[in-house]
Amino acid sequence: MKLKRSQQGITLLSMVIVLAVLGFFAYCGMKIFPMYSEFSSVKDGMDAVAKEPKMATAPKGQVLDKLYRHFSISYVSSVKPDHITIDTKKGAKMSVKYEVRTPLMYNLDIVGKFEYTVDLSG
Repeated sequence: MKLKRSQQGITLLSMVIVLAVLGFFAYCGMKIFPMYSEFSSVKDGMDAVAKEPKMATAPKGQVLDKLYRHFSISYVSSVKPDHITIDTKKGAKMSVKYEVRTPLMYNLDIVGKFEYTVDLSG
């Protein structure tokens, strides 16, 4: 006598729930990834400016001009002039501190706070 084997697997409802959860996390990832990609471009631009010779003694306007050139090439749009500070009192340091808000759905936003400091003395 053969025993009846029961089939095992995922039901349609379970599959829909799993796909909905995976879809939600994929959607959140698509909203978050551009923020971190832009922050990476900000860090790369600041590092490139810091590596240029004589940036520690250069006028603030010249440093900002070089930085904004890097930002325009990298399509950085979240960093505004008031987000950047250049401190020459205790060694030349350039800092950026900014916040990015991306709408998620309805009245919910994803907020990313970014901060980075680089030494301009080379």
